[in-house]
This record gives sequence, C-alpha cells and structure tokens, in this order.
Amino acid sequence: MTRPIHATISLPALRHNYYVAKRLAPRSKVLAVVKANAYGHGLARAAKALDRADGFALIEIEGAVALRERFAGPIVLLEGCFAPSELELAASSGLSTVVHCEEQLAMLEGARLAKPVDAYLKVDTGMHRLGFAPETARAAFERLRKCDAVKSITLMTHFANADRPDGVEEPMRRFALATKNFTLPKSLANSAAIFAHPSTHGDIVRLGIGLYGATPFADRPAKSLGLKPVMTLASELIAVRELAAGEAVGYGGEFRAEAPMRIGVVAGGYADGYPRHAPTGTPIVVAGVRTRIVGRVSMDMIAVDLASVADARIGSPVVLWGEALPVDEVAVPAGTVGYELLCAVAARVPMSEIDT
Repeated sequence: MTRPIHATISLPALRHNYYVAKRLAPRSKVLAVVKANAYGHGLARAAKALDRADGFALIEIEGAVALRERFAGPIVLLEGCFAPSELELAASSGLSTVVHCEEQLAMLEGARLAKPVDAYLKVDTGMHRLGFAPETARAAFERLRKCDAVKSITLMTHFANADRPDGVEEPMRRFALATKNFTLPKSLANSAAIFAHPSTHGDIVRLGIGLYGATPFADRPAKSLGLKPVMTLASELIAVRELAAGEAVGYGGEFRAEAPMRIGVVAGGYADGYPRHAPTGTPIVVAGVRTRIVGRVSMDMIAVDLASVADARIGSPVVLWGEALPVDEVAVPAGTVGYELLCAVAARVPMSEIDT
C-alpha cells in the first residue's frame, strides 16, 4: 500500500496569482520567479501553467536551459553566470544574465560569444548580498555599455525590507543617485514591493513567493492579498489512540494529556518536509476540522489532538497545509517562513497537479 502523504499543485491557482500581480502592476512586465524548482512546486508545472508569462527568473542554469525548450520569452539568471562555460551556454540559449560583481563584469569583457546577451546590472542599495555599490555602479555601467558581449542593459536592485511601510524609501534614494540620468529599463520590485509599493514597479517586477499563494508579509495573510494557495500537502490518519490523564505522546514525552483524550497519528513528518520544530498547538486540519498537533514531530509521523474531531478514524483525511490551511500559519509557530516549507517538501512525497 502506498504511504498516503502526497502534494497536489493547482495550476489554476498559479495562473490566478500571476495575474493578481499583472493587475497590480499593469504597466510592468512580470517575471515569474521559479528558482529552487519553482519553490518546490516543479519547474515544468510552472512553465506549463504560465506559458503566457512575460518571462521567468531563476538561478539554476540547467533549469533555465530546460525552460528554454518550452518558452521563447525572457529567462533571467538571477545570480548570473559562475564560469565562462556557463556564459557561453547562456548566450547560446538566449538567457539574460545578472551582473553583480567585478568578476562577472570581467568575464563578459573577455568573452567571445556567438551572440550577445541581455544583462541586468545589479546595484546594491542596502541589502549587502549582491550588487555593485552605488558609487561604483556608473563605472560598471560604462564598461558594460562598451562590451561587445552585451546586447542590452537593465538596471536592477533587490529590497531587503519591502515588507515594511518605510522599507523602500532609502533604497530607492540610493538607486536614484546611482543611476541618475540613465534612461534604461528598471527591475526593482519583489513580491512585497509589488503589493505594498507601487512606486517601485518600474518596467519589470519579479513575483516570487506571491506566485505560490504565500505571503511576503508578517501581518498580511495571503488571502487578504487576493492570493490562492498553490500547493496542498495532505495525508491521512494511520492510527487513533486513547491517552489516559498523565500519559505522554512522542519522543521526549514533552506533551502529556491533562485528561483522557483521543489522539491521531498522521503519516508525515520531518523527512517529508514538515517542520521538525513545529510545537504543540501548530494548526492542522483533520476530516475538515481544524485542530492542533501535539508532542514532537518525528521523522515519519505527527500526533494530533482529536478532541474536536468526533468522526476521526483511520483513513480520515488530513491537510498539513494548503487551501484549508495557509502554509504561513504552519510556518509561524515553527519559527520559519512559508518559503522554506514549500521548498522543503521531500522527494519521497508524491506530487501531482490539477488543471481544472
């Protein structure tokens, strides 16, 4: 018998979320960010659902090349190329590449490509991960402009705090100073900026977590943004047990019943991608009823409180996250974010799609 835990990906929800962003930024092109295997949802599924997207963005060049086989529009490598051989592959595949450091700039200057590439010049406006410092951006631009391997230049930055009301003011000021008098396309906004800061939309926005129906905000649920969850991680009860008052459940005996109670055991655990540090009280849905997990999450099983689920039995359906339970509501008590949970679903979990 096949273990019951499985994930379902809704392609209509993926399309819906993409067009939410299109409506919010009607004058911008929207790049669908599909790095990390489309945040765990499957790159091929994302490509199938979004065949009419303005473009895609990802990190892995192998995935970008595979995507090119089914999509003719812009595909951007968000961390650029890591070696001359990758740059040659990007050029031959018609990929756009971010340029964020001196080494990548020099690589382009020394390249002899079959055809030039579209480049995204990244300016560091305060995140301090990737990008040219504002005071060096103009010189980098001049070098790119003279580079035979470069066909076009788009200016780019990334916001560290776009989920805050005042999170883009200083980065936008730095960006404006660094690129003063440049008449070039701009790609600035991530998911949070798309929803919260229309002034950042520019020519190209990059839709990441919002594409998958999770929120980039700590205080604004995805539903309030008009987004629909794309992934549902579901399973079943494989046991129902009775606990006497004082009895414990799970490793370490961290949860003890205060009174007699029924618990269920769900087929699913941290080896499937469910967060190991999710504490007692983390929400879960059993037989359509919202309840809580109890005790430690183990590798393959999760114990749940059945006090409010009178009809629960072996085989009762369980939703770990999805349409009935936003992934962010599982992530918060576990001390993480929805991004991590979606990306972490294990390869052993069967995944299928619906497109109706």
